[in-house]
Order: sequence, then structure tokens, then C-alpha cells
Amino acid sequence: MEKQITWRDDEALRRFQIISPLLDETLDKDAKLQKRKEISERENISTRTIYRYEKGYRDNGFEGLKPAERSNTNLSFPENFSEIMQQAIQLKREVPKRSVKTIIDILELEGWAAPGVLKRSTLERHLYNAGFGIRQMQIVNDARTSSSKRFCKPHRMMLIQADIKEGPKLPIGKNGKKVKTYLSSVIDDHSRMILYSKFYDNEKKDIVEESFRQALALHGRFDCAYCDHGSQYISTQLKRSMALLGIPIRYAPIKSGKSKGIVEKFHQVVDRFTMEYRLKKSKADQTLEKLNYYWSIYLEDYYQKDSHDGIREYYASLNVILPPEGISPVQEFNRDTRPLTFIDTAVLAEAFRHHETRRVDKGACISFQGRKYETKAELIGCMVDISYDPHAPETVTVHYKDIEPFDIHPLKIGAFCDKTPTLPASMQIAEAKTSRLLDALEKQHKELTEHRADALSFAQYGKEGE
Repeated sequence: MEKQITWRDDEALRRFQIISPLLDETLDKDAKLQKRKEISERENISTRTIYRYEKGYRDNGFEGLKPAERSNTNLSFPENFSEIMQQAIQLKREVPKRSVKTIIDILELEGWAAPGVLKRSTLERHLYNAGFGIRQMQIVNDARTSSSKRFCKPHRMMLIQADIKEGPKLPIGKNGKKVKTYLSSVIDDHSRMILYSKFYDNEKKDIVEESFRQALALHGRFDCAYCDHGSQYISTQLKRSMALLGIPIRYAPIKSGKSKGIVEKFHQVVDRFTMEYRLKKSKADQTLEKLNYYWSIYLEDYYQKDSHDGIREYYASLNVILPPEGISPVQEFNRDTRPLTFIDTAVLAEAFRHHETRRVDKGACISFQGRKYETKAELIGCMVDISYDPHAPETVTVHYKDIEPFDIHPLKIGAFCDKTPTLPASMQIAEAKTSRLLDALEKQHKELTEHRADALSFAQYGKEGE
């Protein structure tokens, strides 16, 4: 009897969720009709059934949504009912969203039951008792697409997790307009220590690149990165930078917050900080610099040094006893036996440089980020490759075949600037001492004249012999 009551309660809850949008008293008649139509199409049930659910709720509240109780003693099942249930379960397994009405239609068409013998409420109840109710199937489906199992790497820098979270709005826009801030963070999976975290006034891909670069510079190389499918994390530039360093990026399943539990838990810490920061009413504190200043203090002197429940839970699962005061993220990171591997600064800088292509104009300049950069005259008209640090674009390196890469800087135009570039020595006009063409023609003329003279002389010699 307990299972039947549970099933009736579950079915009543499902029906209430269906009609809940229609319980809004502010809706007029036309709006309700439109909503009923939308619900009917979405839930694959008739509007008549929706009306019946509404009436039952208006008359008897939640109890009015429960299916009617029936006594099994008054029910007559077909002799092959167990076989019918096996087929019904198989049909539900094949298509979890298949409705009970469709299952009955199939069973009747296939000859498992005579038309009208199987009742919808009866089959619904037995499917639920067998573990194939609507909500049960939904839970199973969710479990297949996202895992709630926890994981934790055994050592530091084996895996990092990264994410972006919206921060408080600040009056830092034009005319004091409030602008959203965004926190980009990189977290060590094992110790939960924050490798890098900073607020920005935008959510462009550059902030993620900087976060990864700073984390690598401060704490060394990590084995793998774990991120969501945000555009900042699937950018070609980030993938290229990580590939150059031999670091793979793994992506969490789409719409699976549980798979990034460490980051989500850390964001609760961010929320607590944000609540405290909003209490700072001084205008001087409402700047991005001050926001990051207070955030760095909060991280270094509070979060990083406070005992972490996630670390305690991890060691409890290994039957390891921790001191009563617990272990903080910075303690866990520093006491790990795995050595840190730092990357050469030049290698790191090169990995995160951006690469683009530009054409050198007739003034031997290229255009970059709205400014002119002077190259070399011999490159006029050529397509050249440039590389630059996005956080220091004042220096751009030019690459071209057979020429040693060289740095260029924004062109400074003086009061008496000559727009005509100085030609290289190879292209400058050299002073001619003579006409090489006339000299060559003269030489050729002399040779032809001598040849003719020799020919005449030989002819005259022949006549004398005769």
C-alpha cells in the first residue's frame, strides 16, 4: 500500500507542475487559453486533461490532483499481464519519453492486449512500481548526462580548474556608468589553492589567457586544464598556447554544474566576498583597482589560510586522520611532495604571443590596433607575419622569410616629418661614370668591324692566287 500512496503523491506533484503556470490570477482568459495550448503541445496531453487537472486542484487542492485509489480486488487483469508488463517496460526502455497511452496503443496493435482492456492509470502505477515512472526516468536520464560523483587528483598541479564569474558592478564606465566586472580564476584541483584570480571590466578571451599565463608563471606547469565550453576557453589562441606548452585542455559535459563542483564551491566564497565589498560605500573604493586590492587581501589572508572542508573530506575518504584544526589550501599545496616544474620565461612569453598577418604599405608601415608601425623599406608591398604580447602591444615583432625577425614600435610623427621613407642602399640610385649600354654597343661594333676586315682580306688573298 505504501508504494501506491507514493505513486499517487508523485503523480499529483507532476500534475501540479504542469498546471502551475495557469494558477496565476493575473492571467486573462485569452492568456490562459494560449498557455493551455503551449502546455498541451509540450507535455503531449490534451487540453481536456489539463482542464480536469485544474478543476481537481480548485475543488480539493493538492489531493484533487491525486489519481483515484482503486482496490486490487475489483480489478481483473489479463492472464498474460506479466508478459504485457515486460513488453511495456521494454517499450519504455527503448524510448524513455514514450507516453503510457502510446505504449498501450502499441501493445494493442501487436496483439498483446485486447482494445480497452489496459487502463492508463493501471499501467502507469505498475510502471512506477517497476522503477519506470516519469520522474524516475528523468533522474536516470540526468545521471547519464552529468555525473555527481566527486573526483580529486592525488597531487598538486596535476589538474587545474578555471572559470569566470560575474562580480559587482562598478561606476567605471563613461560618465560614471556602472559596468559589470568579471572574475577569472584558476584553481588547483588537489589543494583547492587559488593559483590566480583577478577581476576585469570585460569577459573577453584575453582575461583567460592572462589568468593561465600568470598561474603558470607563479606556480609552474600543470598537467591538464579542466574548463567549461565558454567561448573564452575554446578559443583557438588558448588551445594553441596550451599546445605549445604540451598542456591538454579537457572540457566538462555541457550543462553539468556538478562536474565542476570545486569551482562552484569556490564561487560561493566569491559571493561572500561580494556581499562584504558592497558594504564599502566610499567612492574611492568603487574602482577596479580597489576591488582587486580587497580581493587579494581576502584571498591571501582568509580563504587560502582557512581550513577547507573539501580537503578534510578527501582525506576522510582515504581513512587518513587530519589535525583538529584541519588543513588550509596553502598548507596542502606547500606540503605536497610532488615537485613544481617552472617554465622558462621566454618560452612562456612566446607561447602566449598572438600572431597575425599585415601588408606593408607604400610608406613602409603596417596598421595595428589603430596605429601605424614603421617596418623596413624593402618590405613595401609584402605580406608579413607579426607577433605580439596582447598585454604589451607597444612592441611588435615582424617575421618575414630570409630576414631576421625584428621589433617595431608605434610610429611617432614629428613636426617636420618627411613622409618619403629613406631607401635602402640596395634601392638607392648610384652615380654612373659611363653608359654601359653605349660602351657595350661600341665593343660589339669594333668586333664586327674587325670581323668584316678579316673577311675582306681573305677574299682578296683568294683572287691573287687565281
